[in-house]
Amino acid sequence: MVGSGRMAQAGVLVKDARAIEEMNKVDILIIDKTGTITEGKPSLKNFQSFGSISDDEILKLAASIDANSEHPLADAIVAGAKEKNMELIKMEKFESVTGKGVKAIYKGKTIALGNQKLVDEFRANLDEDNKKIVKEWQLKAQTVMYLLIDNKVEGIVTVSDKIKESSVNAIKELQKMGLRVHMLTGDNQFTAKAVADELGLDGFTAECLPEDKYKKVKELQKKGHVVAMAGDGINDAPALEQANVGIAMGTGTDIAMQSAEITLVKGDLNGIVRARDLSRKVMRNIKQNLFFAFVYNSIGVPVAAGVLFPFFGLLLSPIIAAAAMSFSSISVIANALRIRNM
Repeated sequence: MVGSGRMAQAGVLVKDARAIEEMNKVDILIIDKTGTITEGKPSLKNFQSFGSISDDEILKLAASIDANSEHPLADAIVAGAKEKNMELIKMEKFESVTGKGVKAIYKGKTIALGNQKLVDEFRANLDEDNKKIVKEWQLKAQTVMYLLIDNKVEGIVTVSDKIKESSVNAIKELQKMGLRVHMLTGDNQFTAKAVADELGLDGFTAECLPEDKYKKVKELQKKGHVVAMAGDGINDAPALEQANVGIAMGTGTDIAMQSAEITLVKGDLNGIVRARDLSRKVMRNIKQNLFFAFVYNSIGVPVAAGVLFPFFGLLLSPIIAAAAMSFSSISVIANALRIRNM
């Protein structure tokens, strides 16, 4: 109880007390990228045509289809188009393709915007020059989305999400505590690698669908690892539920917080450092309390039962026994209250 209260004061809300014990055993932390490592406030960076239409037309079509989406990257593209005073087009039959992108109909043509998996689904191709442009922006940690019109890639739009200032130090501290930190992201391989290298992560997996994150957690658990998963989005919910300890960003979605045992109020990774540190201290305190609780009984009960009477004629007075039991309780409570000052 004292540990949960102290964690709340530190901005770490614990829904399930079991999570305090499990957090002490965690050896692998899996983290999502957008909104967890990064600020979750992406902004438009670049847009370029690969086909017959202009660069501005690429952005206009991308923003028009994304106007129907709730994804943070979509909001960044729409905001970028509005800053350029572009008038958006009304699309028909909008559809969100989980983990891949979005598509709709405009003037009888299928307009789609998404990642490489969406391009593969449409069986579209890029020439070598365009691939070089894409890779160049991805290596700068920009997320590239492809605009397709009737199965042909007409251009790309890129957005960038700044890494939180707290993420670098928090990850280093967690690694010092003995945790291996892995990143799972739906982003492409090059962007994911750029972020992983900057943060010094122990590993990463790119182009993950929501079910891939869930499967990765389960796979690590089967290998005997105790896994904590930190995320903020709807697509992180299955993995948060499966993990030994689910950790949600307080700045994320409601379903993520409902699926997790721990919520970080400020939504930054320093909260995990505090949770891990307090978890270790709480578990150490519990072991001390078990000693206080049992040491009086292990000595007092045999004496009260008369084990020393045949040799020394000693029996334990009921008054002394009551005092010992009271002092045992006081010792446990006083020791537990020390956690408030940690």
